[in-house]
Amino acid sequence: MVWRRFNGQIIEEPIVSVVEKTIQEETEKGFRLKVCIGTDSRVKGGVIEFATVIVFLREHRGGFMFISNIRVQAKMSIKERMIQEVARSVDVAYNLCGLLDKYDVELEIHADINSDPNFVSNSALRDAMGYVLGMGFVFKAKPDAFASTCCADKMV
Repeated sequence: MVWRRFNGQIIEEPIVSVVEKTIQEETEKGFRLKVCIGTDSRVKGGVIEFATVIVFLREHRGGFMFISNIRVQAKMSIKERMIQEVARSVDVAYNLCGLLDKYDVELEIHADINSDPNFVSNSALRDAMGYVLGMGFVFKAKPDAFASTCCADKMV
């Protein structure tokens, strides 16, 4: 995955190294951090674009994020696409969880899935929640899933 900062600057180092440096720098500045990981997608013709974000929240002091986009030529049902979004977020979280545990940083996985059964994306809620919770992560869905519904949504 290719990662970049919000200003568009490409991150050349492995994301785990950059996240560790970021945690160290922010902790030295006196900030308590929480990390939220979310993915959103958009279908354009026969191409699905996914945007995954790692959002760093500074307690009472705002936040910032790292972004990764990927395009896939595929046709998926809405449920399949929602599960794919969650799988991308879980993959990133899994690669970072040891590091976040080391520095005692909270982690949440945010899914762009509506908790209201009147919405189509709700068909994936139980599967996605089971997957994330089964991996041992904290799960958030709409309206509490700002990393996917606001941050990643703006990057796709």
